[in-house]
This record gives sequence, structure tokens and C-alpha cells, in this order.
Amino acid sequence: MEKLALVTGSAGLVGSECVKFFSGKGFSVIGVDNNMRKTFFGDAASVEWNKDLLLKTAPDYVHYDFDIRDKAAIEGLFIKYKFDLIIHAAAQPSHDWAAKEPSTDFDINAGGTQTMLENFRLHAPEAVFIFLSTNKVYGDNPNRLPLVELEKRFELPEGHKFYGGIDESFSIDNCLHSLFGASKAAADLLVQEYGRYFGLKTAAFRCGCITGPYHSGAELHGFLSYLVKCCISGKKYTIFGYKGKQVRDNIHSRDLVEAFYRFYLKPRPGEVYNMGGGRDASVSVLEAIGLCEAVTGRKMSYEYADRNRIGDHIWWISGLSKFKSHYPGWKISYDARGLIEDIFVQQEKLTGNK
Repeated sequence: MEKLALVTGSAGLVGSECVKFFSGKGFSVIGVDNNMRKTFFGDAASVEWNKDLLLKTAPDYVHYDFDIRDKAAIEGLFIKYKFDLIIHAAAQPSHDWAAKEPSTDFDINAGGTQTMLENFRLHAPEAVFIFLSTNKVYGDNPNRLPLVELEKRFELPEGHKFYGGIDESFSIDNCLHSLFGASKAAADLLVQEYGRYFGLKTAAFRCGCITGPYHSGAELHGFLSYLVKCCISGKKYTIFGYKGKQVRDNIHSRDLVEAFYRFYLKPRPGEVYNMGGGRDASVSVLEAIGLCEAVTGRKMSYEYADRNRIGDHIWWISGLSKFKSHYPGWKISYDARGLIEDIFVQQEKLTGNK
């Protein structure tokens, strides 16, 4: 029997990767995306091009321009279709934007997630529910780690328990989150509760920097994608605080969606997984600029702003041991340079450069 998946944020980076992946696995896919990314970040961040691409290339894909805050529209979808899998990737994703409109941020991230969960519980309780959470639920607690400043990055001492990556035992409490981090934490806890309280098959994947060639990167969201875009166009890139030595691990959207698939095949109730590229795909902003220049053969123009984003991490590498212990066949495919190379090839195609 044919399986049916619902993907919110379906024209975004992760959502579109889910549409392509699960269509390739024989699923029919229903997508929900009203291009709020354009509202958040301007015309350059519009995902209309990606929606059009999916409609042309993904078999049996059906798109709805619904807002996840529209309770009647979302309930209508759950009544019309019997879903086997729900991937909730729609969100307001920016620290800075959340501070401009806190109520909108919370309504989308927390309220929209609750609407999705309740319809899942009422209309598709046998399905699997996967939520795209964030490492920002840990707030600035990682900044309290005993970090050492090196030439181009901050680093933990070898031998520290989190040197290989921060695991799910790390506290999300008693720290500064940013309003975005708080709204996502509320949604994350709801996803856990619907799994643990109601016994439903839910998982929250707490991701660091997700990237890939189909990301509509903008200054306020989309680190590597936006960096490569600036390198290609010659636009000046702004480094925000921490001397440019802040470290992120980056995961390719395809590797993330492969992890979703592993969970779908063998789901567990109320799980939480830290998810990222791990140490091999970790890179500071300064190191990423150097890699961009090496991959593209172009010199980047950048400036330094001596103010970090509120609640931002100085150092983050995801500990992957829990997910790998539950799903030992899964692995990371890209290191930091490989990620930038993949993004660069697609960006060149989109801009028409050779």
C-alpha cells in the first residue's frame, strides 16, 4: 500500500529534501509552505523557486500554500488525508527576527507545532511525527564550557567529556535562549510530551547548522549558504562577534533526512536527538571563509561587527552517539569542505556563473 507523508516547510531546505527523498522511497507527499521565509528575510530568501522545482520534479507531490497557524486549514488536511508520516519543518528560524515580533515567533514555532501535534493525535495517531528542533534549546549554556581560544577557533580541551560533541544530557534550563530559542524549546517539549504522555511515535531532532545546495540563505539565517552566496557575488559578509572564531558543526540536509528515515522505520516515543555534522564537519566563521576562498578561487570581502547575536553559541558540536547507538547504519557523508563544494556548484548554476 502506498504511504503518505505530510511535510511542513516543504519548499525550504529540509522540507524540500524530505519531499525529494520520500518521493524517491515511493511515498506520496503533501507539502505545506506559504513562503514566510520571504516575509522574514526579504525577496532574496524566497523559496518560490524551490516550490516550482518540486512541482516539476517530484512525482505525486501536492502543494498547499497554508499557514501552519491556520487551525482550520491544518485540520482539514488531516481529515482529508490519512498520513503515515508527518515531518514538521516549518518555523520562524532567526534569533534576530524573533526579537522584532515575539508574538508572531511564538505563534508560529510553539502554537503552530501544538496545532500540528493535536491534529496528529486526533486524526493520525498511528503515524510517525518528526519535529525539526534546534540546538538553541540549550540557550547559552554551551558558552559556560571551558573553551580555549586558538588562532582561528574556540575549542574544548581534548579529553573533555563533550570534546566529541554535546549530548542530550546537557541542560536546557537556567540560561539565556533568545526568544527564538524559547519558542523552539516550548515546541520541543510539546513534541516530547505528546510522545511520552500519549505514547505517540514522536522525535525532536535538535539540529545545529543545516545546510545544502537548496538553501535560500540570508544574513539572518543560513550560515554556509549565505557565506558562499557572498563569496560568489562579491557582497561584503559581516561577522557578528566572538572574533569570528565561533564554531558550528554543519550537516547536509540529505544526511539529516536519511536520519529521519531511519527513525521512521524504527520509531520510538518521545525521543530527543542532538543532530549535526559532528567534529569533522565543524568549522569556525574564519575557517569557513578560508574554505570558501579555497573552493571558489575568489577572495572574500568581509567586515567584523563587535557584537554577537543574543543567545548565540561560541562553540557547538553535536554529540551523535545516542542516535548512532539507536540507528547504527546511519553516518555522515560530508566534511566541512565537501559541504561548501556542494553548495558552490548549485549556487553557480542558480546565478548562471560558469
